[in-house]
Amino acid sequence: MSDTTEKLGAHEVAAWLRRHSTFLQQFPDLALSLVVPREDGPAASLASYQLDVLRDKNRELTRRLHELSGNAQDNERLAVRTHQLTLALLRQDDAASTVRAMAASLAEDFQGDLVRVVLFEPVAGLDEADWLQVIAADDARLTPFRDALADIEPICGRLHPDKNALLYGARVAEVQSSALLPLPGIGLLAVGSHEPNRFFPGMGTLFLRMMAESLAGALQRFDP
Repeated sequence: MSDTTEKLGAHEVAAWLRRHSTFLQQFPDLALSLVVPREDGPAASLASYQLDVLRDKNRELTRRLHELSGNAQDNERLAVRTHQLTLALLRQDDAASTVRAMAASLAEDFQGDLVRVVLFEPVAGLDEADWLQVIAADDARLTPFRDALADIEPICGRLHPDKNALLYGARVAEVQSSALLPLPGIGLLAVGSHEPNRFFPGMGTLFLRMMAESLAGALQRFDP
């Protein structure tokens, strides 16, 4: 009589076990006798291997939880500072004090190493400062910023040398990364950092947009 016993390959056995995940509960002795090879050491029992896997997953989940908690706390602090900045801008009595309050807050509350403001039109009462430039919107020097002004989205990272040269002038060598905030119809706002990774492409720009909108909204109160 010919042998009619079905011969199963490893893949078939694995597929069957995936469909019957409780199989080893019915045969605990089999579960204990199985060994699982490790990449970095001798074989271990299935129970020991599963425990190690669970421990690794638990450590990873704990790490992610701490990371999320840290990010949430950072975002909460940033949201509070952004709200306080908006209130400070709205308390100002004129356009000049509003721009000064913005520059001071970016330097002090948001730890900006070099703050730069470019306005398309002069603001009455705003004295000359090393952080301020008044350049007409159609000035050829602003050509490198045309796309940024049209897109309106903040730009983070290492700016093109032409942009850096206009914004930071003699101190351009100090700047390793920047956040550039376009202010449509008003000008440009830039925050330079001595740290190369303080601002980087792909970072969240929600709060930067909120700050730019707060300044634009506060200045609109003084439009003639």
